[in-house]
Amino acid sequence: MDKIIFAGPVGAGKTTAIGAISETPPVGTDVACTDDTIALKQTTTVAMDYSYITLQDGTRIHLYGTPGQDRFDFMWQILTKGGIGLVLLINKDHPQPLQQLEFYLNAFAEFIKETGVVIGLTKSDLNDHHDIASFQNYLYEREQVYPVFDVDARSSDDVKILVHALLAVLNH
Repeated sequence: MDKIIFAGPVGAGKTTAIGAISETPPVGTDVACTDDTIALKQTTTVAMDYSYITLQDGTRIHLYGTPGQDRFDFMWQILTKGGIGLVLLINKDHPQPLQQLEFYLNAFAEFIKETGVVIGLTKSDLNDHHDIASFQNYLYEREQVYPVFDVDARSSDDVKILVHALLAVLNH
């Protein structure tokens, strides 16, 4: 089974991105927020989001979204088992998006090393203080070269670009 993991902080658009490209309505585990997350949104994923897409060649790709809160990091380990790669979404509207990027690259470092990653920068329409070059420069300083895209998690075309870029990275 080909399985792609969508990860990133709360509010980066993981649930939305999976929904944008899914062939069927995604299965989700959203619950009402009861902590500081409520300042960002009303509900949050506590276990996973799941759906699938079928590529033109007939390959079915299963899509799993992780919870964004690090208190659910035990799910990250469960969901990455058997995964072929990571789509990392980072919220550019966050006050410190580069710190978010660092946190998630470190948290998923082993999985990324074994597979691959592409990075989607979301919410550029709300805050564009950091351009793609600042993220690429940060990655260069870490001696990591990964594809980085500005994306709208609501756009099926944008999310498909992330998936196809990840598949291209994995095939090299």
